[in-house]
Amino acid sequence: MEYVFTTANFEEEVLKSKLPVLVDFYADWCGPCKMMAPVIKEMAEEYDGELKVGKLNVDENPDIAQKYGVMSIPNFQFFKNGEVVESLLGALPKGRFTSAVDKVLA
Repeated sequence: MEYVFTTANFEEEVLKSKLPVLVDFYADWCGPCKMMAPVIKEMAEEYDGELKVGKLNVDENPDIAQKYGVMSIPNFQFFKNGEVVESLLGALPKGRFTSAVDKVLA
């Protein structure tokens, strides 16, 4: 399942999550973000129950993007116990995500 994160639910859904969380910082106009969408969807399905995966629109939630230093997108941040523990930037192959997820879940 893929979640939609917003300023309103970020603390509850991401920072207080019992599971590690992958946040995909994106925008609708971003070409590389659209290219990554199927990979993120696959990650959500493959790691269901182990990792919460969701998207946060930086145009609609600029305060969260600014708080976490998101200057360019796509930007992927992994949260564990309310802290960023891993970050990935740009359009990347799925294998790069898999190794990052395995590291976060270890």
